[in-house]
Amino acid sequence: MLIEYLSTIGKWNWLILSAAFFVLELLAPGAFMMWLGLSALLIGIISFFVDWPWQYQLVAFAVFALASIPLWRRFAHRVERPGDQPFLNRRADAFVGREFTLEKPIVSGSGTVRVDDTIWRLAGPDCPGGSRVKVVRADAATLVVEPV
Repeated sequence: MLIEYLSTIGKWNWLILSAAFFVLELLAPGAFMMWLGLSALLIGIISFFVDWPWQYQLVAFAVFALASIPLWRRFAHRVERPGDQPFLNRRADAFVGREFTLEKPIVSGSGTVRVDDTIWRLAGPDCPGGSRVKVVRADAATLVVEPV
């Protein structure tokens, strides 16, 4: 029964399957169904020009679907979506450009500074306590500073 159905699968079946995957993507976004839909669409388009057995169609669909995974990962990492809270989970980046007064000196390239209720590690040139420093970048939880 299943083999009989698969032997009749054609270009229109792939296009309908593609549309179904796109509708599922709209209902549950996450870009997973989109790639399956594109794979089915590609098989449907190829089927308009090539008369090939259903076994080849299924194998080609599987290959295209699996090949789309690294393509999606590459695309997803390249596109950064800005959020409404750009410094969420990146608190140190919020301090870049700000100036602080050192309570303790920076010795041998490292020190600390109190910002609100948190003590942050500093990296930068040696500076005496009481001097002003400006944060030029953040390396993880360390603020890189330079004297003002």
